[in-house]
Amino acid sequence: GAVTGSVSLWDPGTQVDDPTVFSCTALPSDSRLLPTVTNAYLGTRVYRDILHVNGIYNGAVGDTHRADVPSPINVKMKVSSKDEVTETFSLNTRTGTFSHVLQSPEYTATHRIYAHHARVHLLAFSITIQRATTKRQPITVQLQTQFTPKSPDVDFNRGPDYQGAQYIYGKTLIPEVEGGPQPTVHMVWTPVPQAVILLGEEQEQSWEFVTAVAESEEGVKRHFQEGISLVAAGSLYSSHTQAWAARWRGCCIDVDGPLSLKQAVYGCLYYLLSAIPPLGSSGFLFHGISPGGLSNGTQGEDYWGHVFWDQDTWMFPSILLFYPEAARAILEYRIRTLDGAMRNAQELGYKGAKFPWESAATGCEVCPEKIYGAQEIHITGDVLLAFEQYYHVTQDAKLFREDGGWNLVGAVSQYWCSRMVWSEEEQCYHIKGVMPPDEYHYQVDNSVYTNAVAQRSLNFAADLAHDFQIPVPEEWLEFAKKVKVPFDTEKKYHPEYDGYRAGEHVKQADVVLLGFPMMYPMSPEVRRNDLEMYEPVTERDGPAMTWSMFAVGWMELKEVQRAQSQLGKCFNNITEPFKIWSENSDGSGAVNFLTGMGGFLQAVLFGYMGFRITKNSLNFDPVCPEDINRIKVTGVSYLGNKLNFTITKERIRIKVTKSSGDPRLSLLEAVLVESGQHIPLHEGQIVVFPTTAGWIQRASAEPF
Repeated sequence: GAVTGSVSLWDPGTQVDDPTVFSCTALPSDSRLLPTVTNAYLGTRVYRDILHVNGIYNGAVGDTHRADVPSPINVKMKVSSKDEVTETFSLNTRTGTFSHVLQSPEYTATHRIYAHHARVHLLAFSITIQRATTKRQPITVQLQTQFTPKSPDVDFNRGPDYQGAQYIYGKTLIPEVEGGPQPTVHMVWTPVPQAVILLGEEQEQSWEFVTAVAESEEGVKRHFQEGISLVAAGSLYSSHTQAWAARWRGCCIDVDGPLSLKQAVYGCLYYLLSAIPPLGSSGFLFHGISPGGLSNGTQGEDYWGHVFWDQDTWMFPSILLFYPEAARAILEYRIRTLDGAMRNAQELGYKGAKFPWESAATGCEVCPEKIYGAQEIHITGDVLLAFEQYYHVTQDAKLFREDGGWNLVGAVSQYWCSRMVWSEEEQCYHIKGVMPPDEYHYQVDNSVYTNAVAQRSLNFAADLAHDFQIPVPEEWLEFAKKVKVPFDTEKKYHPEYDGYRAGEHVKQADVVLLGFPMMYPMSPEVRRNDLEMYEPVTERDGPAMTWSMFAVGWMELKEVQRAQSQLGKCFNNITEPFKIWSENSDGSGAVNFLTGMGGFLQAVLFGYMGFRITKNSLNFDPVCPEDINRIKVTGVSYLGNKLNFTITKERIRIKVTKSSGDPRLSLLEAVLVESGQHIPLHEGQIVVFPTTAGWIQRASAEPF
């Protein structure tokens, strides 16, 4: 069955303190904390009996969840009790590979599992046995596998074998909405024997097993064939590790500081980068990222695999800074679900588009509890804020003009206008009956975050119309100017909503988001008051991303110690040994919590580095805490250029590693705030200056 051939092994010479490799000698007892191996199309957790496919859900409305597909790569090497064997389990974030190594005096056996990073329709694993002595007897490694070609979500049929591989296909059972899509899943895989045997005369041997999944018979057979051809050429695994190497070359954050911080950063990057479309064209429609990623989302787990603001607010900004093309794929998912969003607005009696609190295949609201879908409406502004950040970083007008972005912007603006009511008494517009990000409160009026994000949506829509020379509807400007954004003039802080009493308990980051990511105009005094007012009353064990945002706020105010103590709380959500995040610090909630990881990366990029995306510039204002000597960020994208930034306490180095090649985007320059100095940034040259605040802009732009 399996194709054999000699393969160079995963390098066992990896240093013990290598922050990119997470190893252990015994697996955690909670299987949810095992590492995930996923790419943008397929995802599973190691040693789990199911896998999931991008965008394939089963079940009606609030019951819709990722369709479970039986996993042929749920295989484990068995250790027989009579062997003296040492076992090691490792996740290598550099190569995107999980490995299990058995070492005995007689042999070394290595099992590698991975989701192919470039060929996203493939999952694979290999077993390699290397003889350690000159003895010539056969060596047997038993394989433990539990596989039944059945699923509670897909009506699988057995097809004829294909090139010695097995084949099943079937449709999901229940569409999300009446007449909605019921995709077909096709899977072809190399059958797995009960044992592999290194014959007496062999020194080393490898067995490779390939699983292909697609949505058509032609597709699945083609992908499987590609996989088998790569195996025959001895390059299936190397083509996977090369794709990861290219990914890391284009994007990395190296922190010269405590090991735990380095590991946290690599872990967050690995799990988040696993979730995004591959470099170059991928040829499939990307369906967004749920809080626990593709490996999770079975019924009853990780919010059923639905997509929330977690994607647009918490994961998106870091992805955008490194990989605008992946950020675009996330926005395209929102554009494709615009019809569902318009239906949501209509059902609640409003105009335009209301994005669902929980989104799956269609954009119709699939939140199992009505109250969130009806009231937690800030999601609609969160989606548009992601579009705005993307536009400022890329100036990609095509997304808006030709690919549906402008329709979305207009529909969101219409929704906000229809959702506001005029208050005669206060002479301003109100948004009533909402649940803010702080879900302890609901049916409140004028949530400060919701109203500010609505205002932001309308202002962006007007700016964009202006850029595209489209007449701006008068009401957009009128509503933006006159919407109420609650502010307490006595205490000089933002109350969370009308009638909020200082000291009331809060579930998670809410008002602090006005400062970042919203960059709502306020004095440093008000920013500080908001942080001090809400920090002590925010749920200590609440969702993981909260403390990252407090940390960003304190770094903005140069209160590095306070920032560090907030960021330190995030480590309570990181589990050992594979750095899987849990949603809450007591281990409850979603696991592989990408939302928390996205928040943590923002604390590094928008906190330590002080990056801010503005209309005409990419600002920086770094802080380097005591225990960090240097931070190097590789592959920041801005207006089609790639830049590297290195900061220490004393100086900043910037290098443009790739210029846009687009004459309209022209040369970049760095402008320093204090001196007003303009420093041209030429491709390949390094510029160095003392650590200070500044910004990157087009060289032809007027300073402001």
